[in-house]
Order: sequence, then structure tokens, then C-alpha cells
Amino acid sequence: MARMFRVLGFFTLVIGLMAFAGKMVEMALLFFLQTAFFVILGYMKFTERTYILLFWGYMIVTFTGFSYWTVFRMGLPL
Repeated sequence: MARMFRVLGFFTLVIGLMAFAGKMVEMALLFFLQTAFFVILGYMKFTERTYILLFWGYMIVTFTGFSYWTVFRMGLPL
């Protein structure tokens, strides 16, 4: 399971680099922070249960933030 967090770190790094190449600096920085988060957690040698709980917590925070941003901050399309 720890290896999967390092894999997530790799993919967020790739997405961050593509965003940086596309001049989307804020998005790139967000994904670089996620990369650091995933790679650090990947080397902490937690139990399987802890990794699963961390991933669920990450998903809840991410989906809540995404839903808030798309509904309340972006506004309705015309």
C-alpha cells in the first residue's frame, strides 16, 4: 500500500509538470504539494489500515473542496 502512495505521487508530479508547461501555475503548485504529501506518506511505513484511512480522508477533503469550488465559487453557466 505504501508503494501505491508513491505511485500517486508520481502521477500527481506528471500532472503538475503538464500544468506548469501549460502556464497554469496555481494548478501546478497544488499538484506539486500533493506530490510531496503522497511521497512522504509513502515512505512512512504505516499499516495497511492507516493507509486506507488516510486515503479515504484525502478523498473526502478533495471531493468536498471540489464540490464547494464548482458550486459556490465558479457560479452557474449562462
